[in-house]
Amino acid sequence: MIGSEIPYHPVKAMLRLLLFLLMTAILASTPLAADDEENGGKRVMMTRDLFSLTVTHKGEKLEIRRNQDRTNEITPFYRSTWRGRIQPMNPFSPQNVETIGELEMLDYIRRLDAGERNILIIDSRMPGSTRRGMIPLAVNIPYRELKGEKMAGIMQEQFGVVPGDPVWNFRDAATLVMYCNGPWCGQSPTAIKRLLRAGYPASRIKYYRGGMQSWESLGLTVVAP
Repeated sequence: MIGSEIPYHPVKAMLRLLLFLLMTAILASTPLAADDEENGGKRVMMTRDLFSLTVTHKGEKLEIRRNQDRTNEITPFYRSTWRGRIQPMNPFSPQNVETIGELEMLDYIRRLDAGERNILIIDSRMPGSTRRGMIPLAVNIPYRELKGEKMAGIMQEQFGVVPGDPVWNFRDAATLVMYCNGPWCGQSPTAIKRLLRAGYPASRIKYYRGGMQSWESLGLTVVAP
């Protein structure tokens, strides 16, 4: 009848309330909601569940994390967009060298710090470039040194390679995780191609294509050489 009150149904009202609470809980747990929380002033995370990674660097504890200053910007050197030539995702085809990203690099850092000595993280840049900062636990082996007799010496002294039949025995060779300036830089690809020509197993070489430019663009910790 016109003007009469709408009947109140307690059960239906309770069901609507429960549905509202359920939807609110679901939305609050989504990555989008988590991202909104982080943008509201909370910690800058590496992943949804990972804030930092603590390792031992040069005998001291070092926390690898993203820069927490929300006004932080990439260093001026990496702002320029004209440098180099864009590297393919796999510049070594048909050799199957794995191309990795930041999370994989962090995992290799974690494993190296945990005692896996058969891993070597290599900064392939020239020494002058490393003064702008390096990825923690990396060693600088300039790409120009990986050729001829110098490369032979480095493979034996640092990579765990021994003379064999016909030339080299790579049975105990280290896994090399190699990087340079960024996806436009050809220094680590050049070094990797030389190693492959020498017979180094593609399965024991990892190519961090993003290099220092990608690392710094995410505000990740860098260290002095």
